Amino acid sequence: MRYADPSANRDLLGNRTLLFIFICAFALVTLLQQILYGRNYIKRYFEFYEGPFEYNSTRCLELRHEILEVKVLSMVKQSELFDRWKSLQMCKWAMNISEANQFKSTLSRCCNAPAFLFTTQKNTPLGTKLKYEVDTSGIYHINQEIFRMFPKDMPYYRSQFKKCAVVGNGGILKNSRCGREINSADFVFRCNLPPISEKYTVDVGVKTDVVTVNPSIITERFHKLEKWRRPFYRVLQVYENASVLLPAFYNTRNTDVSIRVKYVLDDFESPQAVYYFHPQYLVNVSRYWLSLGVRAKRISTGLILATAALELCEESRMLGLKFAPARVLIGPGDEASWSIPCWS
Repeated sequence: MRYADPSANRDLLGNRTLLFIFICAFALVTLLQQILYGRNYIKRYFEFYEGPFEYNSTRCLELRHEILEVKVLSMVKQSELFDRWKSLQMCKWAMNISEANQFKSTLSRCCNAPAFLFTTQKNTPLGTKLKYEVDTSGIYHINQEIFRMFPKDMPYYRSQFKKCAVVGNGGILKNSRCGREINSADFVFRCNLPPISEKYTVDVGVKTDVVTVNPSIITERFHKLEKWRRPFYRVLQVYENASVLLPAFYNTRNTDVSIRVKYVLDDFESPQAVYYFHPQYLVNVSRYWLSLGVRAKRISTGLILATAALELCEESRMLGLKFAPARVLIGPGDEASWSIPCWS
């Protein structure tokens, strides 16, 4: 008869316990390294930061190199790229005139906002069979009534404005105190009816030249303007004489509700102009950013306006947009508070 060694199970159990402890310790150390690395990454650039660094300083050169080494956006995590952008905000900004002009030239060939940002009587003549951006099988026949709604030509031309601001409607501008800088811009685009009441003016300003309206907002908040129209009219009055811009020809569902906006403003004798995105411009902008690695079912209103601003303005600033870099402000206790950058 064979007898089992009773100490064998104890040794095996001890080995398993040690192995388990080792794995847990390794995981804990790895986690701590990730946490400490993240904090050190921020501290590395901001712990002794007392003001903007020179554009060609060693630190700024390193930061720009970290961003420029990314050749394909899909090959890097969005959060990682965003961190690099945030770090870069400590550097003074300098405009590369030749690169900017080359970029604008590229946009002119592919998109041409000064000619095709809006539907006009010039680029969309009477009788045009206008194709929708998404519902490509759908056709909208431009009749006399709709044709009269279009401006004769684009109201803006290439590099008309020296400094523009494209302002999103997200909450990341809270506590940024960017209002004065936004108001100082020569032309301000705002996305999707953002709040600009007195409560928010310190952060977002009040100046508005063009404000976009997503038809879904009209559908959900104002019942497609089929009954009470005055509440919608009052919302638009906050932006004073700003022009209203809508994607009427994005898909077939957007058209009727977008056209009603024009009727509402006419009924109340508002001086505000109503414009509609040209669907072909939206298609061209989407294709352009897709060619650069932007993967999205549909690019955001903010990116569309930013693209247009790059052609219509000598300098463009993006604030409150998801793709706009934020800066990290290290306060008491090294607690990071997030703020969108403002230009000086």
